[in-house]
Amino acid sequence: MKLCSVKLNDGFLMPMLGLGTSAPSKVAKSDVEEAVMKAIDVGYRHFDSAYFYLNEEEIGRAIWKKIADGSVKREDIFYTSKLWGTFFRPELVLTSLETSLRKLQLSYVDLYLIHFPVPLKPGEELFPKDRNGELIFDTVDFCTTWEAMERCKDAGLAKSIGVSNFNRKQLERILNKPGLKYKPVCNQVECHPYLNQSKLLEFCKSQDIVLTAYAALGSNSGKEWVSKNNPVLLEDPVLNAIAARHRRTPAQVALRYQLQRGVVALAKSFNPKRIQENFQVLDFQLTPEDMDTLDGLNRNMRYFVDTVFSQHPDYPFRDED
Repeated sequence: MKLCSVKLNDGFLMPMLGLGTSAPSKVAKSDVEEAVMKAIDVGYRHFDSAYFYLNEEEIGRAIWKKIADGSVKREDIFYTSKLWGTFFRPELVLTSLETSLRKLQLSYVDLYLIHFPVPLKPGEELFPKDRNGELIFDTVDFCTTWEAMERCKDAGLAKSIGVSNFNRKQLERILNKPGLKYKPVCNQVECHPYLNQSKLLEFCKSQDIVLTAYAALGSNSGKEWVSKNNPVLLEDPVLNAIAARHRRTPAQVALRYQLQRGVVALAKSFNPKRIQENFQVLDFQLTPEDMDTLDGLNRNMRYFVDTVFSQHPDYPFRDED
């Protein structure tokens, strides 16, 4: 099954369906490695990770094993990494990317994203805290960080650059920045039928920025970041009725919904059967009525709340369009 791609505003192609790899700490790192190898066998070519996920060594190993056995070449793979908040100072951006590349044993990433628009105090700790347990922020403006991201692209270490978890106003700050060299090619945000991001999607399309959906299948409450009392998307009766009508799984319908809206979808699973099922979304079509019905499920409900950052003025979910 041939995977369709979207053309980014810098001319590179990004596969419309990717494998997300962030996992709760209870998922063994070896499971991530196995999942990536299985996904390559199934046909996935787009893999999404981050410095913060602490699994880039395993992903790199999986990719190289599949290159070694002749399944893929490096240029067949679209790999995304992300810059964590402790590296927002311009002089640290390249260092962070080089750290990821070393772990991956790759010479470049296809896409490098600012992970979250909030800067943190530099250092070894992912969440630097003071004596009272409060998060220590940094003072750097992400527009300055963006200039260092542009230098990563110029150096050839990242083919494309973008952002994640930015709201419209934050995107506009970068787009209107004096001396902007490269626009973000994408904005990766939580997006699913319960949070369909229609206004942000419309804005991104108007700026030739691709919207990428994480948590496209909702999320389980086992993850540290996730709200515990939210309804489970894949158990939604309306979603299940559409799935039954098409003889598909609810997950396949949720992914197909995004592809038909022009949204790049990240499907996350470490289960071999579901990795395969989630890839089988290219050979059926939802009707306009199905799409309208799924649009109607929107309730602006987040699974990922990230309240640890909420004291910072750039916390993105307070001031959304």
